[in-house]
Amino acid sequence: MKKEQKLHTSVINMAVIVAALGYFVDIYDLLLFGIVRESSLRGLGYSGHDLLKHGAFLLNAQMWGMLLGGILWGIIGDKRGRLSVLFGSIFLYSAANILNGTVQSLEMYAVYRFIAGVGLAGELGAGITLVAEVMTKEKRGYGTTVVASFGIFGAVVGGIVAKLFDWRTAYYIGGGLGIALLILRVSAYESGMFHQSKKEGIVRGDFLSLFTDTKRFFKYLKGILIGAPIWYVIGILIFFAPEYATHFGIGIDAVTKKSIVTGGNTIMYNYAGSTLGALICGLLSQFFKHRKKALLYFILTDIVFAFIFLIIRDVSVPVFYFLVFLLGIANGYWSVFITLASEQFGTNIRATVTTTTPNFVRGAVVPMTTFWVLLQTYNLDIAGAAMIVGIIVFTLALIALWKTEETFGKELDYTEPI
Repeated sequence: MKKEQKLHTSVINMAVIVAALGYFVDIYDLLLFGIVRESSLRGLGYSGHDLLKHGAFLLNAQMWGMLLGGILWGIIGDKRGRLSVLFGSIFLYSAANILNGTVQSLEMYAVYRFIAGVGLAGELGAGITLVAEVMTKEKRGYGTTVVASFGIFGAVVGGIVAKLFDWRTAYYIGGGLGIALLILRVSAYESGMFHQSKKEGIVRGDFLSLFTDTKRFFKYLKGILIGAPIWYVIGILIFFAPEYATHFGIGIDAVTKKSIVTGGNTIMYNYAGSTLGALICGLLSQFFKHRKKALLYFILTDIVFAFIFLIIRDVSVPVFYFLVFLLGIANGYWSVFITLASEQFGTNIRATVTTTTPNFVRGAVVPMTTFWVLLQTYNLDIAGAAMIVGIIVFTLALIALWKTEETFGKELDYTEPI
């Protein structure tokens, strides 16, 4: 395919800036529910075990939205362009999160989390695809690392905002940030590879083609399995850290008999670690000139810290938060995993893959949490149930990584035969 534009050699360019700002707001809004889960549900009149039960229900509603949105935005990204998804998704999740600040019932909360999930599904995949296609093959790993590292820090800002304001205002601020980004509309341009495939009339955005060819399907599935541990840690360990802390006897309040560990602090410290981890993993990938080697080191480290998290007992709250921070570093391989997935496929379905893969990873929280809750009905405590789920998820990730093609320095200017 003949290129229409000169590829960027600079790590910081307009595509990287737009994608990083969009992902920052995306992560703020995505993780804000986990941060304000307890306070928002208490504000709606719930308490006790309902905080976990209804919290899991709302998280699943958001993730179902992300599954649907991932498919829709991915197809749109390949048919209409990466920028269409980048700005369209930012508008939808910003509007939805403003609505989240107005909820008065659990049912409406679930509807708005679902809509927010649909919106949140598009930004990262479109941003990573755009950055990968406008940068040189030697430098694109740096670009995607900048996007992920800066974007993940949005969760830290969300944690700070939740400390300073009530949960409704925190939602309004998140929606306002997204709208402000759209108003600013810093100048960005479309991928030349996309324009060329469009000009040549190549079939684009055929989501079903990922399932009609056995080799292509397993290549796609392996990409999802490699990323699944990230949301196992976030969705099962971090989101419900207050319940684990209470179960482990960490920071127990003498009056309430519950831990003083909060969801907001846990997510904030974990994502502070993930910000650093994303930077380290991306730089290691560039240093080794090998995506898989960097991913292997991080997944193995993730296993170690997840195991420690599930067996730790009676430590101080600061030590618990420090462990959460370390777990965040180990769990920070998001940008390299998505870059690897994006580099596996041709331009005509690259946005579809790059958008749907992280959302199927996020959506995997639904079966993982369902299985986790189900295991607890068989006399397993929350830690034992999480241990079993983790063993399965990490094992599949390591097998998938082993079987996946290395893509560092791969030429991306090609299309898939559909």
